[in-house]
Amino acid sequence: MSIHIGPGVRRRVILAGGAAVGVSAIGAIPAFAAAGYEIKSNPFTLGVASGDPDWRGVVLWTRLAPDPLAEDGKGGMPDRSVSVSWEIAADSRFRRVVRRGSVDATPAWGHSVHIEADGLAPGHEYWYRFKTGTWVSPAGRTRTAPPRGSMPKSLDMAFVSCSQYEHGYFTAYRRMAEDHPDIVLHLGDYQYEYKKDTYTIPGGNIRDHEGPETETLANYRQRHAQYKTDPDLQVAHAAAPWVVVFDDHELDNNWADEIPEHPEIPQPNFLERRKAAFRAYYENMPLRRTSVPQGIDMQIYRRLNWGRLATFHMLDTRQFRDDQACGDGYQDCPAADDPARSITGGEQEAWLLDGLNRSSARWDVLGQQVFFGQRDNTDGPVKKTSMDGWDGYTASRRRITEGWIEAGVRNPVVLTGDVHSHWASDLKLDYDDPTGETVGSELVCSSITSGGDGADSNPADHPMMRLNPHLRFFNGQRGYVRTRITPGELKADFRVVPMVSATGSAAHTKATFVIEDGVAGPQQTYLRPLSTDVRATGEPPSTDGFYGDGADDL
Repeated sequence: MSIHIGPGVRRRVILAGGAAVGVSAIGAIPAFAAAGYEIKSNPFTLGVASGDPDWRGVVLWTRLAPDPLAEDGKGGMPDRSVSVSWEIAADSRFRRVVRRGSVDATPAWGHSVHIEADGLAPGHEYWYRFKTGTWVSPAGRTRTAPPRGSMPKSLDMAFVSCSQYEHGYFTAYRRMAEDHPDIVLHLGDYQYEYKKDTYTIPGGNIRDHEGPETETLANYRQRHAQYKTDPDLQVAHAAAPWVVVFDDHELDNNWADEIPEHPEIPQPNFLERRKAAFRAYYENMPLRRTSVPQGIDMQIYRRLNWGRLATFHMLDTRQFRDDQACGDGYQDCPAADDPARSITGGEQEAWLLDGLNRSSARWDVLGQQVFFGQRDNTDGPVKKTSMDGWDGYTASRRRITEGWIEAGVRNPVVLTGDVHSHWASDLKLDYDDPTGETVGSELVCSSITSGGDGADSNPADHPMMRLNPHLRFFNGQRGYVRTRITPGELKADFRVVPMVSATGSAAHTKATFVIEDGVAGPQQTYLRPLSTDVRATGEPPSTDGFYGDGADDL
């Protein structure tokens, strides 16, 4: 067995298979207590999390913060290292502990803890927890991926995006946790950078952000902590391992590589801001040491295998992209077709194409941030599409689509966030030929809260459905997508909650789509009738937020 410890965290002791190799364990007195330091209030206010599972192990995460919203971003912790014990068990009552250890959480990394626990059994469910002093964290549930080369019978995977704290309660996170997924993909906009009352919804925001717009490390640490204190989000993190990628709001709306949203305004500190945002993101996510930031750079694109059933190619569409052409919104923009432009950068594109060529998975899933398929929002010969999505990088999209066709990828599926609404779509090589072959599938999750309550709708009434025949489904409510992947099909339930302006809403399935093995394109198998009580006003949803990308249209 090998245990890898994150940066700034020193290994003190490793316990394997329940046999002690040292003296520190859950229940023992940690070394720092003898030095006279005592944490006087609960330091586990941010909960626990796990992530990036493979067939041998998983990342375990927590961060100590007895005063989570402290303005200095230190969470009420001292400028000294603190010992944290951890354990992994094969049962929820921790009667069968299989791994134990103790590490030092350091102030340099916000007293975060990242444990890469290897030597676990493949395809197994585990529970984990942490302790420091007399304080014991909540327990989390996690699991390892199945053995390499195996073909699992099924995988229950959920994917989510866009959780603006001010716009509502994170009820959808809790409902997702209640579905007991095996794994969760978060596709970006985990937190938002705005100060209070900057990004508002009709009727006013439901909750407020603490602190200014995030620009410094202290700001980003405080904002992440505020989100992590939400009980619904904590439940979701504790329910399953997460695989995360960032989009724009983890740093700055609509940023592109080293260019901020408003490059016309001098921002000499933008690269320092990027460095701070990436550091705080790592500190607050269950990521492996391969994602430790190096200055302004962070390795977030990576690949995870679930036996031979599915390969997840997690992409980064922000850090290496060319700046958006013709602005960020919907434009008729010839520059969008420039073959020299890329949304992934050349190195990541080559990595993805190589992975698709080498893949032997039944399902190749691209987990990424912005709309992949075309969305034209204008009648007639003039085409207006979103410059912030893949429509603003059409040659980049075509190269990757041609890549999976030439590689003979059996079932290419793109998963997307960003746009604050549910979509299902056929993917084409030529979107201007509606009769052309369908060569892939795209599933898009709505937001957890961003945009406020939203509203139910008849998909056929949305203008884009008529203008883009390859679009199969739309819904403007909040929620997530629940999938079950088997060798024979990928089934996707578009789950919604009636409102996020109040707590306690139940979730239901608005529509179900199935992608059959070897048959490109999602096919609808269920659609819930239009609701009549999902919005207090009874008004239909405005189209403004649906043609754009939510907060990206500010």
